Amino acid sequence: MRQDRAVAGRQSKIAKTLSVVIPCFNEEATLRRVIETVLATDSGLSLEIILVDDGSTDGSVDIARGIAEQEERVRLIEHAENAGKGVALKTGFTAATGDVVIVQDADLEYDPGEYPKLLKPILVGEADVVFGSRFRGGESVRLLYFWRSIVNRFITTLSNALTNVNFSDIECCYKVFRREILEQVDLKEKRFGVEPEICAKICRLKPLPRIFEVGIGYHGRTYAEGKKIGWKDGVRAIYCIIRYNLFP
Repeated sequence: MRQDRAVAGRQSKIAKTLSVVIPCFNEEATLRRVIETVLATDSGLSLEIILVDDGSTDGSVDIARGIAEQEERVRLIEHAENAGKGVALKTGFTAATGDVVIVQDADLEYDPGEYPKLLKPILVGEADVVFGSRFRGGESVRLLYFWRSIVNRFITTLSNALTNVNFSDIECCYKVFRREILEQVDLKEKRFGVEPEICAKICRLKPLPRIFEVGIGYHGRTYAEGKKIGWKDGVRAIYCIIRYNLFP
């Protein structure tokens, strides 16, 4: 009965505002276009952008300051030094005020034009959390590294075995949360280990949130084009899956 009341309470709250959290580190080539695309996307909700510059050493922070000065929907938070994506996300989540929160990378690998279909399961009252998936049939997916895709699938499979939830792509950037769900998750990871950490901690909530996946397109970058995640992050992801599922 308690679980039924909790679910009914989640369904009764109508989302009105969307917070887009954008962690950024040295993305001067793409940052302006990403923000402009987010601002131009009609999500059906009032919008705020929480842009967290994570100690960029290129021109990213200057671009971000200029945009924040001109656009009231953009809030800029600056880290004095690079602390990692996990820290930047925690900063952004803490500052976000929207009923719904979505993560957006500052590069062009993910298209903000996908927001309507990512948000739909939440807006119609079916979901509390939505994960994007590059493996569920998006409009277009750039073909890149074979062994990287194998590692991604292994990491997801290992995570699924411990969470008992059948994700297809836990490393995908696009994650959408009802605010009240996100407030129950205290992040510890500094770098890209935050992805399996989020997954583990969401799946340990009681009652289990209603989790959906939505297929998205993906326009991945090569390392020469600026991709930052490396093999050490893959090893850390395996550690995080074990750490946050078996020793919470």
